[in-house]
Amino acid sequence: MTGPIDHWRDEKQSALLYRVLSEVEKGTPREALFADLAVAAEAQADIWAQAASRGGAALPAFAPGLRVRIAALLIRRFGPRRIRPVLAALKVRGLSIYSSKTPGHEMPTTLAEVGAGHTGAGSGGNLRAAVFGVNDGLVSNASLILGVAGASSQSDVILLSGVAGLLAGAFSMAAGEYISVRSQRELFESQISLERDELAKYPKEEAAELALIYAARGVPKQEAQDLAERIIADPARALDTLAREELGLNPDELGSPVGAAVFSFGSFAIGASIPLAPFLFLVGSPALLLAIALAALSLFSVGATLSLFTGTRALWGGVRMLLLGGAAGAATFGIGSLLGVGLS
Repeated sequence: MTGPIDHWRDEKQSALLYRVLSEVEKGTPREALFADLAVAAEAQADIWAQAASRGGAALPAFAPGLRVRIAALLIRRFGPRRIRPVLAALKVRGLSIYSSKTPGHEMPTTLAEVGAGHTGAGSGGNLRAAVFGVNDGLVSNASLILGVAGASSQSDVILLSGVAGLLAGAFSMAAGEYISVRSQRELFESQISLERDELAKYPKEEAAELALIYAARGVPKQEAQDLAERIIADPARALDTLAREELGLNPDELGSPVGAAVFSFGSFAIGASIPLAPFLFLVGSPALLLAIALAALSLFSVGATLSLFTGTRALWGGVRMLLLGGAAGAATFGIGSLLGVGLS
């Protein structure tokens, strides 16, 4: 459980990182935002210092931890936009200004509008993830099957290799997705717990920070202050808004780790089963030719479907995916043929 000294240290470290961010953003509107956030973080650190003093705890000398020093180095080396997840984990606020929204972007003016733009955002992401999962399974298992077919003409060997590739790839994808979603959820839960403590401890200061962020994104100063105060006064929306605007976290993107793992396993397995299916019913060249035809048709279809998310023409998207998948398959078939000759 975190105490006043832990919160004091967090705010001191945040203030240090804000100063680094302000330095890196010198000459941009974000310079003033991070400079003001550094001042606000120091003020909040003083509040926690007073709380610790009242509890009889002595404050240690402040020294930034290794993670903070590394983060400062990364900010200077790569810029804040590229290391947003690292900064979010260190509770750096104001990260929403690095989203696709630009200064002057229309901001909500009522509580009902706060977060309204995020409603239903997860469905499109799930569809996109499903298409990519199918594509991964299709390309990887088709390449594996063609590689084995190049080395051996035995259908049972090809079938066994394809089944092994399907299961290995699907379990790997599922494990990776579980860890990814679980880690993201743990980050959100940790940060929202800190925000809850701070919201209860100093709501006016939290409102002031939120107003700074809105003002940096083009909202008139008084309007930003009024909106921030209305949001902070509504506990049902305050935490959600602070997570989005201060930390750059999107609660709508967090799902069940188990559900994400099952979803990832299924989409990969569907793609991987397409080039494998002919070997369940046919043998030899007929099975291989049908597998190639199904894989080619599926690659074109997946590429055309992905054009919905990339904005490219469906025909070009399908042809491009077919060329890329075909190149991978041809390369593995050629390697398999060379290895088959070398081993025979």
